[in-house]
Amino acid sequence: MRELQTEELKSIQGGAITATLLSAVVKGLDIFLEAGRCVGTAIRRLMSKNVCVIS
Repeated sequence: MRELQTEELKSIQGGAITATLLSAVVKGLDIFLEAGRCVGTAIRRLMSKNVCVIS
């Protein structure tokens, strides 16, 4: 295996969007939306005084 020259190294281009990257982005968005739902539910329950008492 030979070493690449400087000009050859400069011409290397990166890959496109992969399925793994797309899956990670979708999972991140899903976690973000679920966290928003939890915060929204907590705010709604606090405002309506519908909070479970810890005994």
